[in-house]
Amino acid sequence: MRKKNLEMSYYPKRTYHNHFFAPHLFSKMNLSKSLPFIFGLIAAIFPIITVGAEKPNILIIYADDLGYGDFSAQNPESKIPTPNLDRLAEGGVRFTDAHSSSGVCTPSRYALLTGRYHWRQGHGIVGSHQGPWFDEGRYTLADMLKEQGYHTACIGKWHLGWDWRAIRNPDADRLAPDGHDWSKPIPGGPLERGFDYYFGDDVPNFPPYAWIENDRILTAPSVPFTPIPEPQPGDEGGERMQGHDCRPGAMVEGWRLDAVPPRLAERVVEWIAEQKESDRPFFLYWSWNGPHTPIVPLPEFQGKTDAGPYGDFVFQHDHHLGRVLDALEKHGFAENTLVIFTSDNGPEDIAYARIRNHGHKSSGPLRGVKRDIWEGGHRVPFVVRWPAAIEGGQVNDGLVGQIDIMATLAALTGAELPPGAADDSYDLLPMWTRGEPGPRTTMVHNTGPRGFALRHDGWLLIDAPTGGVSNVPDWFDKNFGYEPNPHPGELYHLAEDLAQRNNLWADHPDRVEEMRKILGEIRASGQVR
Repeated sequence: MRKKNLEMSYYPKRTYHNHFFAPHLFSKMNLSKSLPFIFGLIAAIFPIITVGAEKPNILIIYADDLGYGDFSAQNPESKIPTPNLDRLAEGGVRFTDAHSSSGVCTPSRYALLTGRYHWRQGHGIVGSHQGPWFDEGRYTLADMLKEQGYHTACIGKWHLGWDWRAIRNPDADRLAPDGHDWSKPIPGGPLERGFDYYFGDDVPNFPPYAWIENDRILTAPSVPFTPIPEPQPGDEGGERMQGHDCRPGAMVEGWRLDAVPPRLAERVVEWIAEQKESDRPFFLYWSWNGPHTPIVPLPEFQGKTDAGPYGDFVFQHDHHLGRVLDALEKHGFAENTLVIFTSDNGPEDIAYARIRNHGHKSSGPLRGVKRDIWEGGHRVPFVVRWPAAIEGGQVNDGLVGQIDIMATLAALTGAELPPGAADDSYDLLPMWTRGEPGPRTTMVHNTGPRGFALRHDGWLLIDAPTGGVSNVPDWFDKNFGYEPNPHPGELYHLAEDLAQRNNLWADHPDRVEEMRKILGEIRASGQVR
């Protein structure tokens, strides 16, 4: 595999045997004649080592509730075309066995940005106007890359909390337009987690419905929330939370839910263009707010897929992805920018209605949806592209966790992880760039405090009566051959049963006990350091 523009320090040290360069091999040869042979031999032995001085730019694209089967290159039966995501995969590596830490939003984001399982800190999501989810002093991916000279930015959904108490108006309802002093800076957000810059609306379906830049509200919310636009007919998202799954609270007058995704993409394109004036590499965390509810595709995307408004919304986000990939090309960044695309968890439970209404399986061949510890809750799309170092068109079936991104980028940039940081993060750089077997053979899956699962080699143990957390319609189990579980847990051999239909708990009691022991050991201490 051809590699370009790499520094040797990006890769783990190797021991090379002296006989490759033993003088007696060439003592009888004319040196001038042997030089081409020597250089050819070196190139063959060390194909990955070439000279390069620039650290790559890093772009992490984090989709929200995008299912394993919503990625058309990964699901031949998909009703949703994703040409730009497919283009990204064609230029890099598509991983088929990649996982978020949790089956819900906030915990997965924490895990991605810290390199540690979320359950070491907590389980639930940050609610409206709640405080930071981070533990005090927690070292983040953005902290690490900032120390390595990167210009760091987060654009999009944050959903890891702010210290809203600092701007609260104690004499008013916290959800009212006058519930906060919107002129004050809001502490506890991205700028205190290693990011130099933030732009977004925090959470698309939580108040305040307003733009935030860095730590300031740009326009003060002045009216109670009213959904603009109303849900479309036939939108499965309309079955949740009276239309848009949006919580009550303060809103900027005229705030349009469907204006948020295009503005975020536009700001990403602008920010990338601004980096042309910088002599520093950049790290951009572009955190989508879709296809999470509210499902609000723009008129020009409506009816473009065979999967209803949700499919149109995914297709719209894919269009925004294409604009950003084009911006990297336009400004000369594409060759030496490492792009990582993945999703925070599986699809929302309205995916079941989508099967009936449109014949589209957002989880693809997997069992389960968002929140579940069955595979559909946390096995997610995962693509890595870096033209300077990764050959395109690859598919890799090795086990990958989003928690591994931090240690991998530490190896890439030469960062030294301090003690207590990235407890559960493996360095996957040789796997990503050279296709070597990855070091991860074991992973913990979890959403709530009462249900843990362990992946070990090709086996999956669910140490709970069910891997389901979201409600499963009776018709789904009947139509797809799922029977009630009579055992205290579940055990599946995923290599032979990816859909998790054949529970082998009673057939392999020794394996159950062995995996329970491993799970207990990992829960007691960091998996890597």
